[in-house]
Amino acid sequence: MDYRDCIQRTLDYIEENVDKELTVEKLAEVAFFSPFHFHRVFQAMVGEAVIDYVRQRRLTIAAERLFYSEEKVIDIALDVGFHYHESFNRAFKKWYDVSPKQYRSSNRIAGPLRGKACLQPIRLSGGRKMEPKIVTKPAFHIIGYELKTKNTNGQNNKDIPQFWQQYLQNQLSSNIPDPLHTNEELGICTDFSPETGEFVYVIGMEVEEGSEAPEGLVYRSFPELTYTVFTTPKADEESFPSTIHSTWNYIFTEWFPQSGYEHSGIVDFELYDERCYGTENKQIDIYIPIQRRS
Repeated sequence: MDYRDCIQRTLDYIEENVDKELTVEKLAEVAFFSPFHFHRVFQAMVGEAVIDYVRQRRLTIAAERLFYSEEKVIDIALDVGFHYHESFNRAFKKWYDVSPKQYRSSNRIAGPLRGKACLQPIRLSGGRKMEPKIVTKPAFHIIGYELKTKNTNGQNNKDIPQFWQQYLQNQLSSNIPDPLHTNEELGICTDFSPETGEFVYVIGMEVEEGSEAPEGLVYRSFPELTYTVFTTPKADEESFPSTIHSTWNYIFTEWFPQSGYEHSGIVDFELYDERCYGTENKQIDIYIPIQRRS
């Protein structure tokens, strides 16, 4: 399966159907992916969440028509997929800092303007290919701290580092009772909603089944799943975050297209252990649940 063709097909579909309801489920169907897998592949290849992309394209088309035509604002709003005048006004003002009427009266076309995404062919890395392990991890249970965030407008990229900083600075791991592995912490993404981009991120440690979470913490259980496990390249303190990001990107743009698998959509997590200590040769493991692509 050519992932580039699949995502390009959805980009074309968005342009041709901008006035219609564009759900993640429908766009995933166009791409022949499951909704969760489509969301992750689209973000890796286009560089932003599909929800953000669709909204920005709609508002850009609206801005161009406001500038180049004398059409009524309500007609433009309906033509770019907004069902209500008020919701269009709110979204437009949030993106452009002015109302549609003010934008038109300014007599100039100004950004931010989001053009149609132009995909480049996927090229395999010239360096060492990552060879993941495929493992079956039994059901596991954690106690930890929960954060609700979303990956629209890059919100999660702000929230999660701050969440980890607070966790580490306040030594919150000491509040987790009787962890099974004292040197292992998990950063877990779960409860993902493709339509809103919202998900739950948990920092926690594995515990015995049925353990009681202290006040302010959560207890979560996850089923037995088959995972592909990637180990990030060794890195120093400064480059460590970028190696994690590049590994995630490699997984969805290079490994998945050749693998015959797709993300199962239940939970994925990063495992942090003693390899993260110190300032040199830092590594983590990334666990992604997989299923055979239909």
